[in-house]
Amino acid sequence: MSALDFESTSKTITAGRFELHYHEAGRATSAAGTAEPESAVPVLFLHGSGPGVTAWSNFSGNFPVFAERFHTILLDMPGFGKSSDLEWEKAYPMIAAEAIDTFCEAKGIEKVDIIGNSMGGNVACETALAYPDRVRKMALMGPGGLAAPLFAPDPSEGSRRLFEFLADPTDEKMSAWVDTMVGNKKVVSPELIRARTEAATAPGAVERMYSIFGSILKPENAYTPLYARASQIRQETLLIWGRDDRMLPYEQAHFAFRQLPKAELHAFSRCGHWAMIEQKDKFERLVIDFLLN
Repeated sequence: MSALDFESTSKTITAGRFELHYHEAGRATSAAGTAEPESAVPVLFLHGSGPGVTAWSNFSGNFPVFAERFHTILLDMPGFGKSSDLEWEKAYPMIAAEAIDTFCEAKGIEKVDIIGNSMGGNVACETALAYPDRVRKMALMGPGGLAAPLFAPDPSEGSRRLFEFLADPTDEKMSAWVDTMVGNKKVVSPELIRARTEAATAPGAVERMYSIFGSILKPENAYTPLYARASQIRQETLLIWGRDDRMLPYEQAHFAFRQLPKAELHAFSRCGHWAMIEQKDKFERLVIDFLLN
């Protein structure tokens, strides 16, 4: 399996009102004469909403595995990574869904499979609802917004630690937040904490997080909770949850599973909110099988 580095796969595109950064590789982007991809539908990865997060920080470890078999794209959603900011005149997930549709149009991509973590899962669902012909299948890891918090405190422990970090962005607060994100502690290193803190404290990063979260809560944006509309999603959906998720607790998985008409549910033990990192090999086998069958 060949290595894929940041610089050689990094691209930007102007798509409508969006300036979007992404990474792209895979069989469908190879030179003429190479083998056809196993699936002609590109796979689009959407990251979560943590401070300083990017598509690369979430999915760089999975990128080469998927690119061996699919046309694979890791997208920095608007306001994250190297993608540009906007004024959030609507709730953020609605704007991000528009960006995905516009991105696909600009790239000449008719249909995608979406793999989304946390807020990326929320945005995937909003894209499937607003642009149903654009999305074929979805694999969602601890997706945000798909469940009412019936059996756990609201906000969750992870959400509380996140806003404690935003109020006082230090390595210690980042470490406390990341601790709520994982069930498999082996994936967390001092280097990861330092890198995440540096990215999250870059100029404007904290303010950007507040504005993105605030756009969902503003009464004038009249954002109907996703879980109230989930029964309208018609795409085949693989729900993936970590049993030890303290950001979006596992109990929410069953609410989401009941709401989605064409859903499968898989739970990992020794796993929190980052299934693609904490259970990397099993996650990749599970999702590839789902996409190919």
